[in-house]
Amino acid sequence: MEFLFEYGLFFAKVATILAAFVVVVGVIVSASQRNKIGAEKGHLEITPLNPQFEDLKETMLLATTDEAHQKAEQKKLHKAKKKQIAADKKTAKQVSTSLENTEVQAKSKVFVLNFNGNISAEAVEHLREEITAILTLASSNDEVLLKLESPGGMVHSYGLASSQLDRLRKKNVPLTVCVDKVAASGGYMMACVADKILAAPFAIIGSIGVVAQIPNFNKLLKKHDVEFEMMTAGEHKRTLTMFGENTDKGREKFAEELEETHQLFKDYVSERRPQVDIDKIATGEIWFGSRALAMSLVDGIQTSDEYLVSRIEQADVFEIAYVVKKTLHQRLGLAAEESADRLLVRWWSRLTQDSNRRL
Repeated sequence: MEFLFEYGLFFAKVATILAAFVVVVGVIVSASQRNKIGAEKGHLEITPLNPQFEDLKETMLLATTDEAHQKAEQKKLHKAKKKQIAADKKTAKQVSTSLENTEVQAKSKVFVLNFNGNISAEAVEHLREEITAILTLASSNDEVLLKLESPGGMVHSYGLASSQLDRLRKKNVPLTVCVDKVAASGGYMMACVADKILAAPFAIIGSIGVVAQIPNFNKLLKKHDVEFEMMTAGEHKRTLTMFGENTDKGREKFAEELEETHQLFKDYVSERRPQVDIDKIATGEIWFGSRALAMSLVDGIQTSDEYLVSRIEQADVFEIAYVVKKTLHQRLGLAAEESADRLLVRWWSRLTQDSNRRL
């Protein structure tokens, strides 16, 4: 009874939130549609990370230095900055005359991207723009660092996301993928394209498998004398359905299609990471970072922050983001979705608290 009470309370909360959301969004959409001409085009935001790191370093140095030495430290830092500015001007002058009599090797650049994937990999629309921009400038002397977080999702969506990363590979631009939390299933399909994969010790890696599930309401419809008819042209246009009566032949064909997709997934990973034992790791299992290293699924155990700091000390680092300004009703919708997600997580965690693994 307690379970049913909590279950009903949860859905009552969700229904209340959704009802309020629909009313608010309905009003906003009707008002905004009058002046809407078309979808707003996004723009690139390029943020140099080296100055941020130097400012942080300077702030910490001054904050931990006693007052008597602060003036001396500030003078030293000011002198170092002037020296760096002079060096940058000299380098710029050398570059401008390099075509005539000087060979100057430019300092390598690191382009940082972020990919937070959901089931439909919607972030791929931004990723494609970011990679297109990077390829206008990047060379084999540079590097792309992708901070990846995704539990996987639709095959075709993550196939496209992986293909976008393959564009870097084809142009010989080194790609490093950092996984701090999770890169599983379609997320790992993206990660395996990289020249180097780094994972945090407890990051979730793997899940090289394919899953499909579908409810069937045919018996319920029959019980209430509801007929369902579906007409198709083509023997396998529909194999399993939600409302029709499924057959063993349809189930067999559906399973065959899953196996074919799994084999394509395995081939894709094998081609890009030949060092892995594909039959051993393509079981749908997941491994934490340290274990994934032993299985050759990743190349090192390191957080993205640690790796990024090391690259800032060696190269010019820029964070690249393709940004599309969200309308007011989109922002409200996102807020409502996040609220519903939090309620669902809280309810599910309470429901399964006895069976969850804990630290």
